[in-house]
Amino acid sequence: MKRYAYLLVLSLILAACGESKGHFKIEGRFLHINTGELYVYSPDGVIDGMDTIKIQDGRFALDVPCHDEGTIMIVFPNYSQQPVFAESGGAVEIKADASHLKEMEVKGTDANELMTKFRKSLSNVSPPEETRLAGQFIKDHPESPVSIYLTRRYFVDADKPDYAKAAAFIRLMMKAQKSSGSLARLKEQVDLTQLRTPGKALPAFSAADVKGRKVTNADLNGPMAVINVWATWSYESLDALSALSQAETEAAGKLKIVSICVDANKGDCLRSMDNYRVDWPVVCDGSMLDSKLMRQLGLSTVPECIVIRNGRIVQSGINAAELRRFLENTYER
Repeated sequence: MKRYAYLLVLSLILAACGESKGHFKIEGRFLHINTGELYVYSPDGVIDGMDTIKIQDGRFALDVPCHDEGTIMIVFPNYSQQPVFAESGGAVEIKADASHLKEMEVKGTDANELMTKFRKSLSNVSPPEETRLAGQFIKDHPESPVSIYLTRRYFVDADKPDYAKAAAFIRLMMKAQKSSGSLARLKEQVDLTQLRTPGKALPAFSAADVKGRKVTNADLNGPMAVINVWATWSYESLDALSALSQAETEAAGKLKIVSICVDANKGDCLRSMDNYRVDWPVVCDGSMLDSKLMRQLGLSTVPECIVIRNGRIVQSGINAAELRRFLENTYER
């Protein structure tokens, strides 16, 4: 009888495990947000496109298919973002205060608890110290998916990227994470940055914009041109879009622009184009940060801007404020 009882308990455990495999669950609660909506996306493809999480009575939940490790980015109402590291069969619980999102706690898997510990280490430190602590974390934990995220966050997608350090960290992590698809994509991204080095010719490309028109690198030939990447959920990228709209009017046809919108929904893109009076070509293929045109140009983040003079790159990786100053100085002359 005991043997049958043991087998029954074992079968129930195995059945429960079978149900959770292939999924990743997030449950959480917020202080100071009772109802609302969060955006979620994944640079690794855990989520296809953009999704939303509804907050009801301060609580929220998400259950997504997941067969490999990856990162889910949660976009908060103030447009800040925090990562959650997904794995097949995993489940996490999030506790967060809307007024102190850097102190968000995520419990349930080793990677997320490591990230929570790192977040707490950033309390009241300066930006340079944040970067130093990120580098130390990567050296201490080259086997962790958190280190992939921190390399991207602090050394690749930063306002002032350090691609040499990023490449060194990637080499270190590849010894410990040989089969990581996320790490392989990050390596490819860093390698592609050479495509947009100042002084180089703009890479050749061809794409269709949201109105079905063909767009190529030839459309950017001229004394001044800009490629910019934006999304409706990125406030800073919309600021850059506004700066470009104003500059295009003042340039009286002398400024050429091509934009890449990384929204998953073309309808959201079209509405923002109307709001910001965008009448230049905008490419939005629904692939978000994995857009073919993004890869062709060595781009990987939002916001992003490349400034071109006579077919050659003169600046890249500049933020909205730097773009605005650059355009103002150009057209004041």
